[in-house]
Amino acid sequence: MSSGEQINWSRMSLAELQQTWNTEVEPNLQRNGLDLDNRPAYREVADAGYSGIAYALREHHDMTLTDFLETVGYVDTDSEDAYHWGIDDETTIDPLEAFLRRVERKRKETTADSKRYRLATYVRLYDAVHATDAIVDRVMDEQRQFDELRRVESVLDELEADLESYQSMLRYLSDVREFYTHLVNRHGAKFNPAENVDHAEIWADKAPDEPDNPTLTSEQVGALYAAAEDVTDRLIVLGLCAWGLRRNEVAALKVSQLSLSGNDPHIEFGDERKNGPGTVALIYGVDELAARIDALEDRGPEWTGYLFPSARSSTGYITGDTVQARFRKIADRANVRVYGDPPTSKMGRRFWYTTYNKAVNDLLDNLDVIAAEQGSSDPSVVLKNYLSEAERRKYRREFMRKRLADAFEVEQ
Repeated sequence: MSSGEQINWSRMSLAELQQTWNTEVEPNLQRNGLDLDNRPAYREVADAGYSGIAYALREHHDMTLTDFLETVGYVDTDSEDAYHWGIDDETTIDPLEAFLRRVERKRKETTADSKRYRLATYVRLYDAVHATDAIVDRVMDEQRQFDELRRVESVLDELEADLESYQSMLRYLSDVREFYTHLVNRHGAKFNPAENVDHAEIWADKAPDEPDNPTLTSEQVGALYAAAEDVTDRLIVLGLCAWGLRRNEVAALKVSQLSLSGNDPHIEFGDERKNGPGTVALIYGVDELAARIDALEDRGPEWTGYLFPSARSSTGYITGDTVQARFRKIADRANVRVYGDPPTSKMGRRFWYTTYNKAVNDLLDNLDVIAAEQGSSDPSVVLKNYLSEAERRKYRREFMRKRLADAFEVEQ
C-alpha cells in the first residue's frame, strides 16, 4: 500500500491538506522525477498514489485539484483567461487541453477554438446524460469497450436533438473521434469508443432538405398541457416536457422517488438511472403530484406506490408504450402536429433539453456584469468560482422556471 493510500484525506481541513502537500506529496513527486516547475497533472498525482486528494477536495472543499494547486503556489499566469470546460474531472480536462495544444500547433487558431467548443459541448452533455465526467477513465479498461460504445451513442442521440444540421452533427462526431484517438495514441486509452458508432452513416445519408429531428415549441407544449383532461394526463405532459423524463421513466414513477417539500422538490433515481442525472428538479408539477398521491392513497393497502398503476401488468405499472399512446391522444385533442405528424414522447424530452440549454445561457448572460467586475470575460468563471452548488441550483431553477412559464402557466 502506498503512503498516499494510507492518508485519510477526507478528515483534513484545507490547511492540513496544504501542509501535507508541501511536506509529503510534493517531495515524493520530485523524487519520482517530476518537473515541478510546471503544475502537475491529475494523472501524475494519481499515478504517485495520491488520487484521494482530488476526491476530498471536490466533496469536502468544493475545489478541483487545479484550484487547490493554485493555493500552494502553482499559479497559471493565464488562469483568468483559462478555458472552463464545465466539468471538474482533472483526468479528462488535462488530455482535452493537451489535445487542443497539438491542434493549435498544427492548424489555425479558429480551428482549435471550434474544436474546443464542440468538445466542451460533448463532455458537458456526457456528464449530464451519464452523471459522470470521468470520461478518460472509462476508456482505460478494455472490458468497458462495448458499454462505452453504447454510452457515446446515447450522448450523440441527445446531441442530435440540439443541432441544426446533419453537417454540424458530423463535425461534432469527427472531433469526438479525433479526441478519443488522441487518448489512445498519447494517454494510454485501450480503445476509441467513437470509432464504430453508426451515426456517421445515419447522418451522412440524410437528404439535405430533410428536416432535423424536431422538438416542440413552448406554444405547442402549452396547448398539450391545456388539452390534458385530468391529473394523469397533466402528469404525462409534465413528465416528458417539464422534467425531461423518458416515457418508461414516466410509466414507472413511484411515490418513494418523490421529495415534494422544501425549496428543492425533486425526483430521485439514484444509481439505477443509467443515462441521466440521478436527481431531477421539479420546477412545475408539485401540486399535480400531490393531488395524484392523495387520490391513490384513498385506494388503501392495494396501492403499491406507483403513480400509474396497472392491475393487468406484471410490473404493477403501465408501459412506456401506454405513455406514448396517451401523449398522442392529448396531441390529437390539442391539434398539435410537428411537420404534419403527431409528436412523439421523445420530442417532449427534446423540448426539455432545448429549454434547459437556453436557461443556462440566460443565467450566464446575467453573470456578465459580475464577471467583468471580477476581471474576467467569461461568466462561467463566476458560476464556478463565486457561487456555491446550492446557489447554482437555485439560479438554474429560477431561469428554467422563466423559460417553462410560457408552456405551463396557462389557463386550465
